[in-house]
Amino acid sequence: MGDVQLQHGNDRATWLDGSAVPCSLGSGHPTRVWRLVLLGAPGVGKGTQAEMLCTRLMACHLSTGDIFRAAKNACGCEPTAAMKSALEYMRRGDLVPDATVLDIVRERVGCLRCGGGFLLDGFPRTVAQADTLAGILLKEKIALDAVIDYRLPIDEIVSRLSGRRTCSACKAVFHVTGRPPRKSGVCDHCGGMLVQREDDRPEAVRVRMEAYERSTAPLTAFYKRLGVLVPVNADGSPEQVFERTLVALKA
Repeated sequence: MGDVQLQHGNDRATWLDGSAVPCSLGSGHPTRVWRLVLLGAPGVGKGTQAEMLCTRLMACHLSTGDIFRAAKNACGCEPTAAMKSALEYMRRGDLVPDATVLDIVRERVGCLRCGGGFLLDGFPRTVAQADTLAGILLKEKIALDAVIDYRLPIDEIVSRLSGRRTCSACKAVFHVTGRPPRKSGVCDHCGGMLVQREDDRPEAVRVRMEAYERSTAPLTAFYKRLGVLVPVNADGSPEQVFERTLVALKA
């Protein structure tokens, strides 16, 4: 892996806005290109690890959630038919179906060919999506290096998520032990009241985790059969988990 610390500065314009927008990949290329899928339940710190990995590996962070957030914020680009369909589902509060998600990824297949590699985050979520992704990558003659599965005991996830507090005004997020506000119950940024979201209550977190395990078990089994699943213990500081990830990738 070496000691590469540079970030190539890609703002992921093509990934967020569609293939009509030119890729902004910088001139710096890594000597070793990585193509990864990241898995992990809410609360395991997957987003933090994605940022750290992108910086070290000089790969693009390709998050389907970021696409949907960018589309809802009206980037100014004309949305494709697939994106229009996804936005309709989201406006109704429905989950975006597999077929629509796959169409959105197909529109951005050029990002999978990226010379700097990629970290897919939030996709695939189901075996059907994973199977279709495998077909796309086979057609493009691209091989996945690893599927990193960040794992944490459910009691630790409950502790992490149930300790979160969100500002009722500016929506800034704190944690009662990990990132406490300067004044208890008060937002550091705007002085708003900090509240615990309903879905961060312990009983709600456990329900979410059970649903996640049910939906993800077939997916991890799929990648285990392919020989690319890399489980990583997500306990400890972000730096400790990151070093664990690098060791697992080297292996």
